[in-house]
Amino acid sequence: QVRLVESGGGSVQAGGSLRLSCAASGYSNYMAWFRQVPGKEREGVAAISAADGSPHYADSAKGRFTISQDNAKNTVYLQMNSLKPEDTAKYYCAAGFQSRGLGLMNSAEYAFWGQGTQVTVSS
Repeated sequence: QVRLVESGGGSVQAGGSLRLSCAASGYSNYMAWFRQVPGKEREGVAAISAADGSPHYADSAKGRFTISQDNAKNTVYLQMNSLKPEDTAKYYCAAGFQSRGLGLMNSAEYAFWGQGTQVTVSS
């Protein structure tokens, strides 16, 4: 069992930046950030492999968001720059151990989830 606690959400204007943090109670092979707006499916934003730190990004995040990890603290970060109103969502941290071969942007790969943190970007 891995407990995840997100922080760092808030309200910013378009073009601004936010950094989300996810503190995990233990190690996991993969960690990721997803986001969800009411009425829509949860979508993957970025993921990272704990073993080699290799990042993976959704097209919507490439060039603007950076995922990173501090293994000593079991913490994953999501630096979000050049934010757009369409980035407004609740952002969730996720942790997984055994890959199902579905791809790291697929929520079914992850067994543990945080409670989410709201990000609101105004135009």
